[in-house]
Amino acid sequence: MCGRIKSVFRIFTVVALIFLLGGISGCGPFWVNPWITVKESALNWAEIHYYNTNKEPILRTSVYLSGTGHVELKKGTSSRVSNDFAKKFEEDTWSDYRTMRISVDPKHIQDIFQNLVNHGVLDKEKWGKGSKKKEFKRFIAVKCNISNNTYSENVNIFEVDPDLAEILLDVIRQFDNPTL
Repeated sequence: MCGRIKSVFRIFTVVALIFLLGGISGCGPFWVNPWITVKESALNWAEIHYYNTNKEPILRTSVYLSGTGHVELKKGTSSRVSNDFAKKFEEDTWSDYRTMRISVDPKHIQDIFQNLVNHGVLDKEKWGKGSKKKEFKRFIAVKCNISNNTYSENVNIFEVDPDLAEILLDVIRQFDNPTL
């Protein structure tokens, strides 16, 4: 009986050591490479929400990009711009909501996704690190699934990565009042 316990303990120790060393070295089974080459796929998508809090009421803009080339731009002061399940229908801004749907070449969307990946949208090591600045007048957040790698934290990217925030604003500007 004692020999069996020692064998189980040895196996447990070896397995624990493998997981510990894999986790410390960064190449364990839970580590995902955030620097990938984006392939064209209908499963890729990104959703960017931007709020400008410099004015009252707050102007909201939301862009949804699909790997198929479908782009949906929502804009207005209504909470429905950033929340499809908004319930505050008695607000004065409830009806200030505009939607524009655009079809673009899926290759262009793939290039946008690759640019976001190249600027670290999937790099989870930087998230959670805040800025020393106390107050931000603008808010931008992104949720995405790019080549089966997801990001869905609801943080102000101006706080954690101002360079990526400007790239995300450029994506919004591409589809907000585009010149044809």
